[in-house]
Amino acid sequence: MVNLDSILDGYTGHGRDALLPVLWEVQTAYGYISLDVVQAISHALRIPATEIYGVVEFYSLFHTEPTGETVIHVCTNPSCGAAGADAVLAGVCERLGIQPGETSSDGRYTVLSAPCLGLCEHAPAALVSQRGVGEQGVAPARVDDLLAGVFPLYAPVIGGEPLVLLDGLQPDRAQSLAEYGDYAALRHALTGLSPDTVIETVEQSNLIGRGGAAFPTGRKWRFTRQSANTPRYVVCNADESEPGTFKDRVLLEGRPHLLLEGMALCGYAIGAAQGYLFIRGEYPEAARRMAGAITEAEAAGLLGENILGTDFSFQVEIRRGGGAYICGEETALFEAIEGKRGFPRIKPPFPTTHGLFGQPTVVNNVETLCTVPGIVRHGADWFRQWGTERSAGTKLVSVSGHVQRPGVYEIIPGMTLRHLLESLCGGITGNLQTVLMGGAAGTFLTPDHLDTRLTFEDLSAIGGTFGSGAIMVFNDTVDIRDVLQRLGHFFQHESCGKCFPCQLGTQRQMEILDRLDALLMGDAERLQDIGLTMTEASLCGLGQTAASAVLSAMRIWPEIFANREGVR
Repeated sequence: MVNLDSILDGYTGHGRDALLPVLWEVQTAYGYISLDVVQAISHALRIPATEIYGVVEFYSLFHTEPTGETVIHVCTNPSCGAAGADAVLAGVCERLGIQPGETSSDGRYTVLSAPCLGLCEHAPAALVSQRGVGEQGVAPARVDDLLAGVFPLYAPVIGGEPLVLLDGLQPDRAQSLAEYGDYAALRHALTGLSPDTVIETVEQSNLIGRGGAAFPTGRKWRFTRQSANTPRYVVCNADESEPGTFKDRVLLEGRPHLLLEGMALCGYAIGAAQGYLFIRGEYPEAARRMAGAITEAEAAGLLGENILGTDFSFQVEIRRGGGAYICGEETALFEAIEGKRGFPRIKPPFPTTHGLFGQPTVVNNVETLCTVPGIVRHGADWFRQWGTERSAGTKLVSVSGHVQRPGVYEIIPGMTLRHLLESLCGGITGNLQTVLMGGAAGTFLTPDHLDTRLTFEDLSAIGGTFGSGAIMVFNDTVDIRDVLQRLGHFFQHESCGKCFPCQLGTQRQMEILDRLDALLMGDAERLQDIGLTMTEASLCGLGQTAASAVLSAMRIWPEIFANREGVR
């Protein structure tokens, strides 16, 4: 077993922002983080032990009590639930003679349920953590494989019309630097474009953020560059924890150099020398492949000091999250990188002036940054040749559930939902009941909406949302009440608790959804009031969208919410 002192010696002179890496090293070595270890970390990093313990308790992937040599997390999100995740969880526990959350009598296994693992296209999924070894995603998850230690690596399913971001993606490994190329867009920028010209090109492309908020990317970059404060930072948000969303995982694992080049271009444009890549804790393979790509790029002089012989220097550090959906919110992500609990900050001030470490920061998600090299290399018109004015360029969508070919598809906005599902995805299995568009925080669509064009503006016009591009398909074998209950449990579990509308609202929403089979008189009105209150009064996007799917379900299927027991 790795000695604790040797772990801590590697962080001598580091500050609080090293806390997450330290915690991951300790847990990988020991299986959990004890109070004695917390005290030792406290002395090494000069952080109060109570604050470290608060961080450990905040993140669901960290353990404060001894666990088995192997920890099995079985995903129970709606896509995995529809694919039989409950049977996998029950089967593993039955074989071991335990309940979820318990450790087998021989100390070999701990079994837990997980809200989402980002492997929705291969549902049902599991994450297996082995002491001293690390973590690995397993999908599809089968009882015999999980208990026998057989964990075949999943292969992404991709397609599209055309392939731009997904071009050259390999099914079983990361694209190497030799295969990707010599960062031609970065070379072009460093030798022929000023930072302002790069920003102007991104602005003219009409690129909007691909993480769900759809904020103009170039405008965000310009605001950050205009800030007088330095240093400035680039942060890549790779904490895609929305059930039904997994497109960024495919890019991280398949085209890591495309992302690194995009981050470097952003750094050049805004005047930043440091970038942070925050990868969700449930993506261990993505973290491994990105670390390898960083090493390759540094060795080739494409990252690091004086890149390509210029005065531009740019470093990228990886930070792995501890399992918290809230860290997909940009300011909560900053708090996590800084070694704190992932609580969102009050805005304003905004990240463009007061972001990571209180400094001007651009935060974009993986897909957004991966789009930038093509724009810089080929120009704004090249990007605008696809899509619409308000939904320019190609767009990645994550399709899971009841289709023949779940996977990540690159589409031209304006394509209909019907064409995507019936042509690219090979058709719907069974009779279509509904599509949850935009993930857990999205809205339900019915078969009547199949001819809706997939653009931000067209979906908004029918009361829907494009969001991050998550599309969860359910046929008529699925009980919508079960889907809603899983969503209710997800948001209750993931609420950080900082603001009361979300903390209390997600709890009450879950309680009402759990009794959909026997609603009390007035529950429908209460559920709507709770949803509207969270939407209007919550501090961040989690609470503001925690009721979106429920409220849309109430409009489409009012009979589900009818009282069945009379006055009580």
